[in-house]
Amino acid sequence: MRRLDSSTKGFAEAFDVLVNDRRETDSDVSSIVEQTIRNVRARGDVTLLEMTRRFDGFDLNKEGWQVDASTCRAAFDGLAPDLRDALNLAAKRIEAYHKAQLPKDRDYTDKAGVRLGARWSAVDAAGVYVPGGRAAYPSSVLMNAIPAKVAGVERLVMVTPTPGGEVNPTVMAAAHLAGVDEIWRVGGAQAIAALAYGTDRIRPVDVITGPGNAWVAEAKRQLYGVVGIDMVAGPSEIVVVADAKNKAEWIAADLLSQAEHDPTSQSILFTDNAAFADKVALAVDAQIAGLATGAVAKQSWSANGAIIVVKNLEDAMPLVNRLAAEHLELAVDDDRAEALFDLVRHAGSVFLGRMTPEAIGDYIAGPNHVLPTGRRARFSSGLSVLDFMKRTSFIALDAQSIKAIGPAAATLADAEGLPAHAASVRKRL
Repeated sequence: MRRLDSSTKGFAEAFDVLVNDRRETDSDVSSIVEQTIRNVRARGDVTLLEMTRRFDGFDLNKEGWQVDASTCRAAFDGLAPDLRDALNLAAKRIEAYHKAQLPKDRDYTDKAGVRLGARWSAVDAAGVYVPGGRAAYPSSVLMNAIPAKVAGVERLVMVTPTPGGEVNPTVMAAAHLAGVDEIWRVGGAQAIAALAYGTDRIRPVDVITGPGNAWVAEAKRQLYGVVGIDMVAGPSEIVVVADAKNKAEWIAADLLSQAEHDPTSQSILFTDNAAFADKVALAVDAQIAGLATGAVAKQSWSANGAIIVVKNLEDAMPLVNRLAAEHLELAVDDDRAEALFDLVRHAGSVFLGRMTPEAIGDYIAGPNHVLPTGRRARFSSGLSVLDFMKRTSFIALDAQSIKAIGPAAATLADAEGLPAHAASVRKRL
């Protein structure tokens, strides 16, 4: 774990290293993914069959390519009541938040008499990737599938690896609750390629969302343009800005909530109190020892974690903006949290006040937990209903309005050396 102090010599250089450190896998997966995509295009289901047998250890032809609706319903009905209630509450809150995101159509006539506007419509089909390796996340099913359904997507397809042929019942229960239409038991870059191009069994989709490993992320990167994608996501990350009024064990737990995801995750604390920084560091070490995910969390914290002491928390905010983190906690008094929030320019999602741990956003708050990582919050946003929709503009002129604006259009066409453009307007004047 790095320990930095903004008042010491060399801090700027050390912080630059932290900002520019790329935690994505060192493996060159690009060529492997490119070949996988070629194989899926050329051989379709045969490639999926072979790669599932190789990487997940079971035969799709023998154990089934799909999970049917009745299996998902049975999984939902079989949940422990408290888990079923928690999923229901999460689904309702996620649905309510995303319904409020639905854009409105525009239709108006301007002063020249030209009718203008735009209509929003959903894509016909969307694909959702749900990981099934290191951990299986029913929350990811809800966060990806519910916005698609709210947007009006008619065909929602889920792909998920099932290692050893084992289907995660909580994931299937979440798929039932979210209204997923098809579930295919394939994963990896090959699943992304199948969704993009289609195979004999799997019809292609228009948009693909959802988290995955480096191969999944690279497949999404390479297939952008063939289909729409939500984002190319990297390892999880959290930045916590906290003063000494917090309980050190709370802040330690917040930092570990991301560290436990993966050895490449990153957790960073900014504080204006060196003694508090010491307490948090000790609390992190103590809590790691008792975590079932402690080995992963320790790797993450040791390799990528950081504690940064600043003169005051306002001084931290320009540094926070440079990091443009996936998650940002402002663990201070509520009024100060608002003041610090006003200084935030780049963050995937912000958690305001001492009583708002990031984990609430992962599950139950309502806003989407699919967020930009790796400083991509500088230019992108979290998943929303808009990722499953597109806007179509429209224009309507009559004899009077084309006389009002047509001559200028023809003049501009002449200036660009496009006489047919100009003629298509002038013939109507």
